Amino acid sequence: MPPATPPRLPPPAAAPRAIAGAFVPDEVLVTLDGGAGVAAEVAAQFGLQVRSTRVSSLLGRTVARFGIPDGRPVGFVLAQLAGDGRLAARVPNHIFQLQQATGVVGYAFERIALDASKVSGENVSVAVIDTALDPEHPALAGRVAATFDALPDMAVKDRGHGTSISGLIAGHGSFQGMAPGARLLHARAFESGVSSTDVLLAALDWAADEGAEIVNMSFVGPENSLFSAACRNAMERGIVLVAAAGNNGPGAPFGYPAAYDGVIAVTATDVHDKLMQQANRGRYIDLSAPGVNVMAPIPGGVDAVTGTSFAAAIVSGTIANLMRAGETADPQALAALLARTALDLGPPGRDEDFGAGLINAQAAMAGR
Repeated sequence: MPPATPPRLPPPAAAPRAIAGAFVPDEVLVTLDGGAGVAAEVAAQFGLQVRSTRVSSLLGRTVARFGIPDGRPVGFVLAQLAGDGRLAARVPNHIFQLQQATGVVGYAFERIALDASKVSGENVSVAVIDTALDPEHPALAGRVAATFDALPDMAVKDRGHGTSISGLIAGHGSFQGMAPGARLLHARAFESGVSSTDVLLAALDWAADEGAEIVNMSFVGPENSLFSAACRNAMERGIVLVAAAGNNGPGAPFGYPAAYDGVIAVTATDVHDKLMQQANRGRYIDLSAPGVNVMAPIPGGVDAVTGTSFAAAIVSGTIANLMRAGETADPQALAALLARTALDLGPPGRDEDFGAGLINAQAAMAGR
């Protein structure tokens, strides 16, 4: 039998472009109208492999993940796909990382003026996109309303970061979170601290479809137009997005999704309201919150944790209390309220280190 004739590939329709940030080296993501059949046709024409397809409710199209079996650079393949009218978007499958620094003080409630005896967030749906969590931890047992595994083919090894984030938001009993009455939705999207755009899109779609009012995203990666569109569409549905600013230092590039317009970008401060040294800086920073040596649940107990991840969780839990108290759920209005009532830190006015300043729950609830 003669060997199969390889597909005739069209030349690039645009020059291969430099790609910012880390990405899966043998994959691209596209969106298209139609289903798996159209994806298969595109893959066959361009010498690609269909690795997954699914319909994104936030993007309103099918997301196809194509593998590149022959070693062509991702930028080259994206350039080849640029001329195909069947495709609405073509992006790298960017890699994102959790924002936890290595690190006992239970100071968070005091610093943000949130009365620990009155916190609730009852019936406010908060989704966490993170590692798996420890469902048997006393602080989380019986607290998780729904779960989703965006990595079903990968064994669960890591439960630490997700346990801490979910516990800071909705922990009860042995460890009280910021909003112990919240309806907690938990999506596993990370293993060994790493995820990809395709996985995060699936998790965000699930959170939106489950009725999340707040989504906590304690991770950072490069700008990606598909994930940007999904975040924008989620906010247009009224979902408040809270994200970690990043732990990569003053000279690091902007961290996404925190740097997307409308996403509440949170940096970390310590018990003295000093900025975490390794925090990202930039005009996209919105708010500061405790995130240096804050106590949080971990598998098997409680420990001090450090990172903008945990500051973001504290802000997510605080927002759940604001919603429970009757504050508007409109993302832009909430962000403006939190900025207006924050305690100014650093130079007078908004700055690239602290944003508008330290979140002040009491002032926000009073609407000052």
